Amino acid sequence: MRSVKLFFVLGAFFLAGALPAQPDRWQQRVQYKMDVDFDATTHQYQGNQHLTYFNNSPDTLYKVFYHLYFNAFQPGSMMDVRSRTISDPDRRVRDRIFNLKPDEVGFVKVQSLKQNGSPVSFETVETILEVSLAKPILPGQKAVFEMEFQGQVPIQIRRSGRNNREGIAYSMAQWYPKLCEYDYQGWHANPYIAREFYGVWGDFDVAIHLDKKYVIGATGYLQNPEEVGHGYETAGMKMKLPKGDKLTWRFHAPNVHDFVWAADPEYSHTTLVRPDGLALHFFFQKNEKTEKTWAALPAIMDRVFDYANRRFGQYQFKKYSFIQGGDGGMEYPMATLILGEGNLNGLVGVSVHELMHSWYQMTLGTNESLYAWMDEGFTDYATDEIMNFLKKEGLIPGEAEAFPWAGNYNAYFALAKSGLEEPLTTHADHFNTNRAYGTGSYSKGSVFLKQLEYVVGKQAFDQGLLKYFYTWKMKHPNANDFIRIMEKASGLELDWYKEYFVHTTATIDYGVKSVEESDGKTLVTLERAGRMPMPLDVVVTYTDGAKEVVTIPLQMMRGNKAQEASGTAFRVAADWPWVNPSYSLVLPVAKSRIARIEIDPSFRMADINRANNLFE
Repeated sequence: MRSVKLFFVLGAFFLAGALPAQPDRWQQRVQYKMDVDFDATTHQYQGNQHLTYFNNSPDTLYKVFYHLYFNAFQPGSMMDVRSRTISDPDRRVRDRIFNLKPDEVGFVKVQSLKQNGSPVSFETVETILEVSLAKPILPGQKAVFEMEFQGQVPIQIRRSGRNNREGIAYSMAQWYPKLCEYDYQGWHANPYIAREFYGVWGDFDVAIHLDKKYVIGATGYLQNPEEVGHGYETAGMKMKLPKGDKLTWRFHAPNVHDFVWAADPEYSHTTLVRPDGLALHFFFQKNEKTEKTWAALPAIMDRVFDYANRRFGQYQFKKYSFIQGGDGGMEYPMATLILGEGNLNGLVGVSVHELMHSWYQMTLGTNESLYAWMDEGFTDYATDEIMNFLKKEGLIPGEAEAFPWAGNYNAYFALAKSGLEEPLTTHADHFNTNRAYGTGSYSKGSVFLKQLEYVVGKQAFDQGLLKYFYTWKMKHPNANDFIRIMEKASGLELDWYKEYFVHTTATIDYGVKSVEESDGKTLVTLERAGRMPMPLDVVVTYTDGAKEVVTIPLQMMRGNKAQEASGTAFRVAADWPWVNPSYSLVLPVAKSRIARIEIDPSFRMADINRANNLFE
């Protein structure tokens, strides 16, 4: 009987193993309905928000939290103090918040809040609204929150605000009470100090009542073009004349995690509708600084979408707006706010970067506060590649480069040698310096991707990048989710790569220590001088011009990458155990037949000292 019982136990075990894997992580969902009456004379607005919140978590919720971002733009706020006390302040901020006058500050004041018709108690703690629920929200239940709020638009300092340096009237980013995200790690009610964002996936229906002289560009699809005109109307559309001094703009945005809008009475609005039905909108002030560059932008961005859709995955919406916002560039769902008065390469560069956030943040919605490198770094990687493509095609000035990521590599090298680098696991708000955050998140994040191509091989990497997009689109992937996709695409273990390059500041340094002849063979001794282990590609060039790529896997990869380039001899050498400081590579030819030995001539490995990579 014991053997029979064992059979059934084992049978149940194997049957369970054959069942489908656990479903993807749960994620919360929201439905916003907002009606906002805007007074352009006082720069204030009154809003009503009807929010349906779906608790898809296995947890009972006793509190909820909202972001009140505009409250950061007040003297004495955490953002103000941080900007004045950090060792390398953002030159755009410094003490500007501290010097704001009462009619220049920003604020969001919640005047009333009900849950399912019952009033709830709440407290405003600077940029976070803490709400004690009238009734807990059980797993699988939903709650309806009805809120009245008032806001004032600050003078633009960072991202949001009014009357910026390029003369744009309103850049309305992070302007409404925005529900904080609750995920498998709990609540993310982070105070705002000018870093990153994280939001709940959902649908937005927003009505904005604004003086009729203004033109609005926004997230979402305009629902009433016949009432607003301003370039939204189509041929043959019968216009409805506005009554009174204001127009009502109605937008619907499905399956996004934020909503942005901008307005100016001098916006020119042009459109380009692509063959796939995607409508590109361009909002800018036409003058001698913008007329030629913005006229060239639509055709260029049309080509960018073609390239990005093939390379990184299909864009998920049918609209995108490029909006002159006057403060660098900042990404939002279906739209970006960008500086508008630079030269063509500058305008295209910021447009491409912010657009690529539509892949790495607006579709792959990482918690960018925790994983800023997966947001900014992946976007920078894609931007470098696309800008190089545009130069190759002659669409923008400049010579195409053999390795367009060199700028990000060099920035990372400089940070690594500066003593200021911090691990990429650092929360975006908690880096000691702006440089450590900026270079780490943007440059090292970009290097993380390009170097991973070196580790797993280009074919597996390209397949993995697309697999990542289509597996995790419209979800909240984390670093482990990404690395698991790449493990499946390559068949290699890659946890070591993530742990070293993300969790530590260990650097890479490999060298050719010696080259000696013995019994008609050549013994090459390689050394690991840096702390971070890596697989190596050693390229041997012989005196007759022939080349051979010798790839040396790390033992803990449990495999090796495939040959990348056809037409060049390729072989896999024995594994290198990571604890060994040196490695012996035997070449079955006399030393006199060898012209050159080089570690990673592709420059994809982020070796901080390439002086020892070459033997000639």
